[in-house]
Amino acid sequence: MNPLLDVSNRQLILFDLDGTLVDSARDLYRAMNLTLADLGRPAITEQQIRTWIGKGASQLCSCVIQYQDQHLDPERQQKLLQHFLLVYQQNLCVETVIYEGVLEFLDCCHKQNKTLVCVTNKPYQAAVELLKQLDLLEYFALVLGGDSLTHRKPHPEPLLHAMQYFSQNLPHTLMIGDSRNDVEAARAAQMDCIVLRYGYNHGEDINRCQPQVLIDSLLELIPTSN
Repeated sequence: MNPLLDVSNRQLILFDLDGTLVDSARDLYRAMNLTLADLGRPAITEQQIRTWIGKGASQLCSCVIQYQDQHLDPERQQKLLQHFLLVYQQNLCVETVIYEGVLEFLDCCHKQNKTLVCVTNKPYQAAVELLKQLDLLEYFALVLGGDSLTHRKPHPEPLLHAMQYFSQNLPHTLMIGDSRNDVEAARAAQMDCIVLRYGYNHGEDINRCQPQVLIDSLLELIPTSN
């Protein structure tokens, strides 16, 4: 067994949100097409959304504009972004679901008195509200959104901030994510990182990111004795 799968000595565990804890693609797809309709733009497909999400709302809107206009107009991107954020905030949890194994692992961590942090590129307010609507917020001692600090993933700042905030060190800290952003942020922070195969990685094979270890479910991190 890969020694990283033994999380018993990890006191601080950082989780990505979209594609790691929850499958939110259908609500992002729904909100984007409502936004595009409001702005008189053509709809996009759910598969396109699944390919583009993971780097934050601003990057998602950039991908949409670039695809539809064949170039990126910053003014149109900002207009789309502002409207999308308003629409999405009102449609956060229509079809979003928690991935299998997530609740079991969060409960296991809670019983072991581990400190859990959600580190996402989703805007802070949307992340908190989504976690609240899914009854997940109570598990997390801290939530860091893409707009919480100066930098967001793949910059290591959010990961290092969480570690410093709780006065933890690297051997007792772990990042769990699903995409290149998570892998690169953890690598830059010199932090161990476990990656889930089922998430979003912008259409790229996650193996190309050379993660330390890949798993199919968070259930794999629960000791069999539990």
